[in-house]
Order: sequence, then structure tokens, then C-alpha cells
Amino acid sequence: MLFLRSLFFTILFPGTVTLLVPYWIVSRERAGLSGAWTWHHFAGLPVIALGAGVLLRCIWDFYATGRGTLAPVDPPTKLVVHGLYRYVRNPMYVGVLLILLGETLFFWAAAVLAYAVIFFGIVHLFVVSYEEPALRSQFGEPYDVYRRAVPRWVPRKPKK
Repeated sequence: MLFLRSLFFTILFPGTVTLLVPYWIVSRERAGLSGAWTWHHFAGLPVIALGAGVLLRCIWDFYATGRGTLAPVDPPTKLVVHGLYRYVRNPMYVGVLLILLGETLFFWAAAVLAYAVIFFGIVHLFVVSYEEPALRSQFGEPYDVYRRAVPRWVPRKPKK
């Protein structure tokens, strides 16, 4: 059942944020992709792939280790501090942001960049005002130790 919940919330949340909304934005700006590919198409693809890889790895860690999903209504029951979470506290959001930046390049769309900036602002407020206090309340001192050791947004090599 956990696998199906993870799949559902993956389609619902990141699917909406990284596929549905950018598609809507781009389709309002122009009819679609026509013509030959240029440098920005090729530059955007690896960024999208990197972001998707980061996102999928984090969803897997939430499922396999945390025994939960990425949805705030069905969060992990165990604190996930390994994998990409050793380098940054919010790699899932970083992955989504990378996908959006890759789509900005791919579609060469300033509106998608504006959406990515707004998305990041909203996510930052959500993390600071809800997610971090909820994690502190749920996991206590182990989360505080983790929070002090690992940065919120910019990855860095873990301290030994």
C-alpha cells in the first residue's frame, strides 16, 4: 500500500509542479515545439535529467528508509538522513527546482523561470514555517543535530 501511496503522491505533487504547470505556461506563450533544436534544448535536458534523478532518489529514500511519502499528509515515520540528505536537508525540492531550471532552458521561457522563482519562494516559506517545526516536533534532538550539521538549500560535503 505504501508503494501505491508514494506513486500517487509523486504523480500528484511533482508531476503537477514540474510537468502540468510548465506545460500550461509554455502552451500559453506559443503553440509548441517546432523547428530545429538549438543549444538551449540540449543544455536543458541534462539539467532536467539531474533534477529528475535527485527527485526520484529522494522519493525512494522516503519510501524505503522513512516508510512514508513526499506528501505532508503521509510523511516518513523515520528521519531520513542518508543518501542525498547527507549533503542538503531539502534535496527533493532542489531536484524539483533543477527540473524547472532545465525546463526554463529547454523552452527558453522567462515565464517558466519566473514560476521557478515563485515556486522556490513558496517552498522556502513552507519549509521554514511548517516543515522544519513539524520535523523538530516529530523527531526531536536527532533532527536538531541533523539540522545543525546539514545546510537547508546549498549542498556541501558532510562533516566527518
